[in-house]
Amino acid sequence: MEMINKQELANLTIKEILEKHPYTESFFREQQFPLDQLGLTINERYKKLSIEEKEDLVIAVGDFLEQLRLFIRNMQEFLGLARDEVECLTLLPGRDKDGKRENFSEITIRQGEIVSIVGPTGSGKSRLLADIEWVADADTPTGRRVLINNEKGDKKWRLSGTRKLVAQLSQNMNFVMDLTVEEFLYLHAESRLVENEKEMVERIIVQANELAGEKFSRHTPITSLSGGQSRALMIADTAILSSSPIILIDEIENAGIDREKALKLLVGEEKIVLMATHDPILALMADRRIVINNGGIINVLETSAEEKEILKELQLMDERLNMMRNALRYGEQLGLQERTSKAN
Repeated sequence: MEMINKQELANLTIKEILEKHPYTESFFREQQFPLDQLGLTINERYKKLSIEEKEDLVIAVGDFLEQLRLFIRNMQEFLGLARDEVECLTLLPGRDKDGKRENFSEITIRQGEIVSIVGPTGSGKSRLLADIEWVADADTPTGRRVLINNEKGDKKWRLSGTRKLVAQLSQNMNFVMDLTVEEFLYLHAESRLVENEKEMVERIIVQANELAGEKFSRHTPITSLSGGQSRALMIADTAILSSSPIILIDEIENAGIDREKALKLLVGEEKIVLMATHDPILALMADRRIVINNGGIINVLETSAEEKEILKELQLMDERLNMMRNALRYGEQLGLQERTSKAN
């Protein structure tokens, strides 16, 4: 949501302001501004104020508009609605666990791009992600620096409790609230003050069910969702409702969801996706992969044409494995299931 200016406010009717920014009603009432002729602009209503009403307001119309603009901006920031566009983030080298400089000059990741992060367990994948979330400025153990839109990261990314630079999705997601799926989503949508709550909630439920191995309804208690269903719901929710411009996915290879659809959904919402994984299919789905070892980035590899062909083979193998898994789940014999599949 872009920052509104005073002239834009001056051109809107009071009704349009209230519809676009519902929280402004409290501002109007605190300022004792009459809300009886909503079809007028603030300037037009000012001209119709009585002498007594003007005395109650004290400030001139220009100052009133400026204070209203600041109020809207502050509320947007508080609610995580004033999302600054992140077109790219850039990593500048730090050092590995032995103090040696990392083996790259800079890495720039752009909006709509998927980058996988690979390396052995304990190699430093989580530290890299923490550096990005913190918008490191040579002030973390790695000494790395992170630039946002080619500039030093604003401190707002560090200090804001609502405007998170990174939204994290991991394998371990457990709900504790006694709500249905629909109630949970409406609660989140209301907290974001979205204008089309019903449409957004419906879209999230549809997308989540496309990702999940087993369907669930809007009336399902969220505490009853399986691990795969929970992750499917949160991926769809994050893609559609989250204001975070960068998404971190932490090892979802065993999450029981359609991984390819999940990535397409996230990238389709014009976010930067960073994915820590040990899964070759997920690693090769990315545009590039960052290779980490001993706490440092040792290489950045483009997914080659040959690797894309290998990916197709791996996906066919994965599809066959999923088919066998489902056959076992529903009590079929694999030999019979295999012959039926080949006959079709």
